[in-house]
Amino acid sequence: MNIESVREYCLSLPMAGEDTAFGEEYLLFRVCGKIFACYGFVREDYFVVKCEPDYAVDLRERYADIEPAWHWNKRYWNQLRLNGTLGDELIRALIRHSYAEVVAKLPKRVKAEHPEILEIS
Repeated sequence: MNIESVREYCLSLPMAGEDTAFGEEYLLFRVCGKIFACYGFVREDYFVVKCEPDYAVDLRERYADIEPAWHWNKRYWNQLRLNGTLGDELIRALIRHSYAEVVAKLPKRVKAEHPEILEIS
């Protein structure tokens, strides 16, 4: 899966947006202001997503192309090698998982104001 396809998929999720708050070297994807994914132009074949901690470890053990994310909290963030052996559907599923992890932590008020964000699982 290439970064343009990943970008399009991330932005197709409800209330998703992008910015370069960490500088022009990083493209951040957010839902309601909270980061759920990151693409670093300095490591073009990697894409970073949030993950439930036990699931993160399981994924790292099962897939050589999933590692703890460089410069991110390794308990919660994985980096996916986009040019490796991970299939497009798995990458999309991990993006949805990341999005759902972030949405789950949003305040109840925000979830009530934007019920469409709860439809992703």
